[in-house]
Amino acid sequence: MFGIPGKQAVTMTPAAIRQIVKLMDKKGHAGLRIGVKKGGCAGMEYTMDYVDDVGDHDEVVEQDGARVMIAPMAQMFLFGTEIDYSVELLESGFKFNNPNVSDACGCGESIKFKDVEELSEAFPDGVPKLN
Repeated sequence: MFGIPGKQAVTMTPAAIRQIVKLMDKKGHAGLRIGVKKGGCAGMEYTMDYVDDVGDHDEVVEQDGARVMIAPMAQMFLFGTEIDYSVELLESGFKFNNPNVSDACGCGESIKFKDVEELSEAFPDGVPKLN
């Protein structure tokens, strides 16, 4: 698993917590799995899926009744991310405030992550490693 003792891999705003709990209750799922995949004009995209079972290597984050599982390959990219949910005039959705992102496309759907040197500066005690 990925992480630093005493620090959650991701945090959720109250708006995100409300929406995740609502989705869990409505659909009867154990939570949401978040991850990243190759795609989009900046190179990577976030993914979110309903899950019924926790994977053996998922990082599980629970906050005020909301539960997200972080897919193993995404853990190093999502560490330190704040998940928010916003409702705006033309769209509603989850937003990822991720300190590991170096660039994003204009629409905000696609991201590029910092390279190893930039991450080393962000984590002076060393980039957390998979256990």
